Amino acid sequence: MRRVLVVGISGAGKSTLARTLGRLLGLPFHEMDALHYGGPGWAVSATFAEDTARLAGTDRWIFDSLGPPEVRDLLWERADTVVWLDHPRHVVMRRVLLRSLRRSLLRERLFGGNRESWREWLRPDHPAWWAWSQYRSRRAAIARLAGDARFAPLRVIRLRGPGAAASWLRAQEARPDVDQVNQVNQVD
Repeated sequence: MRRVLVVGISGAGKSTLARTLGRLLGLPFHEMDALHYGGPGWAVSATFAEDTARLAGTDRWIFDSLGPPEVRDLLWERADTVVWLDHPRHVVMRRVLLRSLRRSLLRERLFGGNRESWREWLRPDHPAWWAWSQYRSRRAAIARLAGDARFAPLRVIRLRGPGAAASWLRAQEARPDVDQVNQVNQVD
């Protein structure tokens, strides 16, 4: 594993797993939201696509995203491994709700200096509403990409719950040769 995408719906734990896996494998971790949101008002960075292409053009990396449409194919073409956090809806909803509550209550500074506010909870693109409404379609999109011949021979590791993700991550810690890690296509 040298170029890894960690994918799943909002709240699945992509950033947490990607950050940890990056440390274990010595891969530079790139947080997609930090690249994408470049300024106040959740403005998209003017150099987002170029910055992402530059990072994806290197030999070793880990991203925590399926990838926004403008960079998705590039990331999937360059990746050698996709770790799919395919957790049940109730798990991701609990996580995304707790995360957004914490961020709103504590006024945590996020990407581009932005903060989640209470009034954003009413918007359809708020992470909680988005995770609920896009759960099925996001899973279907990931499944299509994972099976797309354009991205072969991509290794796809599908983790179907937090327990499976934790077990898999522990197994990566114990592996002496990280370039031959986990030839399995699915972990339940």
